[in-house]
Amino acid sequence: MTNERDNSLSPRTLEVLHLIVQNYIETGEPVASRTIARKRNDSLSAATIRNVMADLADLGYLDQPHTSAGRIPTAKAFRQFARPLAASRFLAAELSRVREELGSRETLEARAEHASHLLTELTRNVGIFAAIPGTGQILDQVEFVLLPPNRVLMVVATRDHMVRSQAVQLDEPMSQDDLASIRNYLNHNFAGWTLSGIRRELERRFLLESSAYDSLMRRLTMLYEKGLLDIGLTPQVYLEGTSNLVGLDLHLTKERLRDLLRALEEKKRLIAMLDKFLEGGRGEIQVQIGLGAAYPSLEDFSLIGLTVSMPGGLETHVAVLGPMRMNYPRVISAVLHVGQALSSLPQ
Repeated sequence: MTNERDNSLSPRTLEVLHLIVQNYIETGEPVASRTIARKRNDSLSAATIRNVMADLADLGYLDQPHTSAGRIPTAKAFRQFARPLAASRFLAAELSRVREELGSRETLEARAEHASHLLTELTRNVGIFAAIPGTGQILDQVEFVLLPPNRVLMVVATRDHMVRSQAVQLDEPMSQDDLASIRNYLNHNFAGWTLSGIRRELERRFLLESSAYDSLMRRLTMLYEKGLLDIGLTPQVYLEGTSNLVGLDLHLTKERLRDLLRALEEKKRLIAMLDKFLEGGRGEIQVQIGLGAAYPSLEDFSLIGLTVSMPGGLETHVAVLGPMRMNYPRVISAVLHVGQALSSLPQ
């Protein structure tokens, strides 16, 4: 989370600020001093609170859209409001349900898709799950299926429950028996190895003079050069809930809404945004208020997420995108629950 702090705020001023933010989250309307005075059970008058609000405005925490209107919180105010929430840990009342639902899905793809669904269901915002494959993944097994004409389907399963496949054209004919021999060789020698370790060892074996005359190694070299161990190394992104943005009262023009939806559809840009704003420590919740630096159409939105390592070493981003005026306790709790459930699932 951002390191922006303002230690000059007194406890009373902080309380007033948090009441303003909470009221704005609930109503979406500018907040008047008399509204805050009614919410406080002490002797502070509306005039005193008005002076506190004026000081907060001078410090950049509040804006006044119209002269006679109340105040609305700025991105700086939302950051101040979200900081203590991000540092806390919520009671996991729903954690067992989330873990059970995710655990019932057998493949990473199914878990990833359901994780984004759960985040959307729990928060009514946009749920995002991004899997970042790496060479540290551990091989479970490979399989090959011969396809006409002279093509082969290469399937690689890793211990993180990810199954990836790719069909390639062969440079020379192979039989299903040839492919079975290569499959047995790889599974017998390399199951349990990391993909990077397999690459290094295969390249060493390919350099041996005897390999050039070994038909199995020659055919394996062909499949290796076709990208056998590179299958699926592009990030996988699962996103759900963009329709929730359409009904938000954000005063978006049609053009800006179109730009917003286009930004979310560009997976490379979305991955870059997640990497940029969730670069804190693994397992630590990150809260980014205002995303205009990544994409102008997202300037009025917040991103709450964390990075977790799933069993098998797969790095994942779990996040929720929503308006600044979101239910921060609810969203932070949902992200933590889904992240904790994913990281604790057995392989």
